[in-house]
Amino acid sequence: MGRQRDLITQILGYRGWKVRSWRWESADGRAIVPLRNHVPADAVLVIELERRWAARCSHCLAICSKLHERGKVRRWEELPAIGHRVVLEYAPERVKCKACGSCPTELLAWADPKQRQTRRLQHHLALDALSMPLTHVAVKYRLSWRTVRRSEVAAFERWHSTRPESPLEEVGLDEKWLGRRHKSGHKFVTIASNLRSGEPVWIGYGRSEADVKRFLDTLTAEKKSKIKLFACDMHKPFHAAIRSDEQLAHAAIVHDPFHIMKRAGEAVTELRRQIFFRAGPELRAIGRGTRWLVLRPWERLGEEDQIKLNKLFALNNKLMRAYQVLEELREALKAPDGATMRKALQHILYRTEKKSNVPMRKLHDSLRGHYDGIVALAEHRPPTGRLEALNNNWETLVRRGRGYRDHQYLFRKLQFITANPVRTAQGADRFLALGLAAPTSAAA
Repeated sequence: MGRQRDLITQILGYRGWKVRSWRWESADGRAIVPLRNHVPADAVLVIELERRWAARCSHCLAICSKLHERGKVRRWEELPAIGHRVVLEYAPERVKCKACGSCPTELLAWADPKQRQTRRLQHHLALDALSMPLTHVAVKYRLSWRTVRRSEVAAFERWHSTRPESPLEEVGLDEKWLGRRHKSGHKFVTIASNLRSGEPVWIGYGRSEADVKRFLDTLTAEKKSKIKLFACDMHKPFHAAIRSDEQLAHAAIVHDPFHIMKRAGEAVTELRRQIFFRAGPELRAIGRGTRWLVLRPWERLGEEDQIKLNKLFALNNKLMRAYQVLEELREALKAPDGATMRKALQHILYRTEKKSNVPMRKLHDSLRGHYDGIVALAEHRPPTGRLEALNNNWETLVRRGRGYRDHQYLFRKLQFITANPVRTAQGADRFLALGLAAPTSAAA
């Protein structure tokens, strides 16, 4: 038995603690004596622990030699081993701490206060929940989904507390629709993100000017002075909220090229509808199925598609000129500096200023109204693609979780999956190590 206890102690890996005894129990708590080394599949391995080193205060980590009160025996769910549930059993003591003058429960190397799952199990639950629905993780570990969620949140908080705070110099602002079945009074949420790290830093309901100001009010004057730019779409309340803050007068506003091209594509699509779909059944038959053909870049079209597109342009020169404007705008957004961008935009504005072409005229007015934000894109070149990457992560989480009601919990998951170090085996080991025993100076 001594060698077996030593072996289990080494496997657990909690320094300053050792195994006093271990036994098998059934699912309803009855003791089981294995017959001919046969253990039932639903048997639970109960490991009773005892402390080897002096107790430490869970508040200040000071060594405590005086006992205040002996506690009751408690159990913690541990990571399963070889297909069996594992439970740790220990009676924690309340100690008298001379350093801080309190009488807290002693520090435990395997679990945080008020938690009934070990840190190691909590981090494995959080890791599995990245790619599995919460109910599937609960079934896998034979836990309730509330327990899995509480453990996941605790793991996220522990992971977040170990990460250094990255400076907020480039801010991304974007809104997300909560869906038509959402029962909240707000149908949108605004997400602020750090473009340098790609992770979200704030989430709030609504997308109005007042909602963005609530985020700006959370920033100190020192943080605002370090912000160089805001990257967002052409939503006017975002622009108004930033410019109304005097402490952010130095910050540039950069428009996301994805939304610029989206607005230009909408203008070309509307023009195509006017030409073909609202001109009668004969032209409608010709223009049917050509929406993505007139929106796709020329170099990405095959030879057959190019021939088909040229035939379409031969029927209407106005659509051909709109497609040329779309291609010129796509190239203009790749301009290396502000002067080149201004020259390209002036040429595009000249080609879209005719009032007889209503869809392209609307594009003209939109580009002129957001001229400074588009030019700032070439001058600063922020990593605006991370805004769309954040949207993809949002959609992935919502689709996998089949919707969320607690959006702060969703925000934590989004923050974790975006700034996630779990991309390699080394990253996974680093994340899981947060759930193991604390260093010697802070353990036991």
